[in-house]
Amino acid sequence: MSRSGDNTDTYDVVVIGGGPAGENAADYAIRGSGRTAVIIEDQLVGGECSYWACMPSKALLGAGAVLEAAAGLPGSAPRVTSTRPDRDALLGWRDTMTSHRDDASQVRWLDGAGIDLVRGRARLTGEDGVVEVDGRRIRAREAVVLATGSTASIPDIPGLRDAAPWTSRDVTAVVEVPERVGVLGGGVVACEAATWLTDLGATVTMAVRGQALLPAMEPWASAMVAEGLRARGVDLRFGETFGHVQRVKTRDTGPGRVHGGPVRISLTGADGSRADGLEVDEVLVAAGRRPATVGLGLETLGIDPTQPLDVDDHLNVAGRGWLYAVGDTNGRAPLTHMGKYQARVVGDVISARAEGYRLDGPRYRALADHSAVPQVVFTRPEVASVGMTEQTARAAGIEVRTTELDIAVAGSALVRSDYRGHAGLVIDALREVIVGATFVGPDVAELLHSATVAVVGEVPLDRLWHAVPAYPTVSEVWLRLLESLH
Repeated sequence: MSRSGDNTDTYDVVVIGGGPAGENAADYAIRGSGRTAVIIEDQLVGGECSYWACMPSKALLGAGAVLEAAAGLPGSAPRVTSTRPDRDALLGWRDTMTSHRDDASQVRWLDGAGIDLVRGRARLTGEDGVVEVDGRRIRAREAVVLATGSTASIPDIPGLRDAAPWTSRDVTAVVEVPERVGVLGGGVVACEAATWLTDLGATVTMAVRGQALLPAMEPWASAMVAEGLRARGVDLRFGETFGHVQRVKTRDTGPGRVHGGPVRISLTGADGSRADGLEVDEVLVAAGRRPATVGLGLETLGIDPTQPLDVDDHLNVAGRGWLYAVGDTNGRAPLTHMGKYQARVVGDVISARAEGYRLDGPRYRALADHSAVPQVVFTRPEVASVGMTEQTARAAGIEVRTTELDIAVAGSALVRSDYRGHAGLVIDALREVIVGATFVGPDVAELLHSATVAVVGEVPLDRLWHAVPAYPTVSEVWLRLLESLH
């Protein structure tokens, strides 16, 4: 850092937002150089993923999955007295995995990487490369990176905000498990939260505006998740949404605690018809997220702060060579691992520009955002997918060939006697390469990276024939899929 006569602190790189994307952008931009970087964060270093999203949600889901798997094997099933996790131990494990929402270890990492930290709320001033933090001016010589993530959206439904509903932060920080929970939404947060809430003993009703869960997934994958949730006792109300919400004695009890008395919810159909209402102890709103860009001063640059930022494949904000946006702020692929990927690209771009290198190589463009995004939904069964679905491939004008089959190989039978899974591939019939893959079943997340490599590498099917799966593993399903195309 350097300071000028007008009391402006200057760094080579200024990153607004200290989550995984911001950390990676700063690190890659200065690693192995003499450049300087600062991260500006007004909450916890480590961001949503570390304390309120990926880490706590997967911690809450793990025990139930392991118990269910153990109950599916003859040798361990007699030892499993209950498939419901120990509540106190599970919540304690969640707290351990989130460092009890203490960011001291993350701050130490920044210090070790040579990245400064400024606590506070940053705001762009309208001057190129200049931000203010609580009256302090900070200038970037090379780049400002926006990595502020996203916040939960609460629809404008009568009475909903007044009822102080839970959002994703509350449900991952659950302290008091409500007996009855009404969930608004049918996406990833809604489905995963319904899974661990039922593990903890809650009765869950989900109001889903459309006719399927996880609408961006293959329809058969969505149907299998719905079947799994119903088997857990979840009441799925498709084609319905909240019409009006009323709570008795709303109270500010803090994250993860029940926010007052019983909640009465009227439900309406997609056609406006009235459906049976609900009374629950808590409401979870899982109706999407919006970029956390309001209040950053984007309007001083003529940019609408209520919309995802428009970026090119270098992650440059349109018309601003010094300004970049990564992760949820640009809306291209709002997943933690994709935000980190974009941040690595941005870091390399900033470094190359600072050193006068050309940006010709694929390393300097976020190509995976377009057609090779991997995602796992940690429900039971799990869903793991990458690339295009059959529907999106056809919409893109690709001549499509598909194959799908049950996962029924020696490896899956050895994992558990009641293993149920399904797999499918979407093929570009003209190029004979895989453009999409979806797996549903226990632990299918571990099948995903091989599919991602095949999609990103555009590996011809004839070449994939020589990628021999080890026996006996669930990966043998790859052989069965290729055989079906042979």
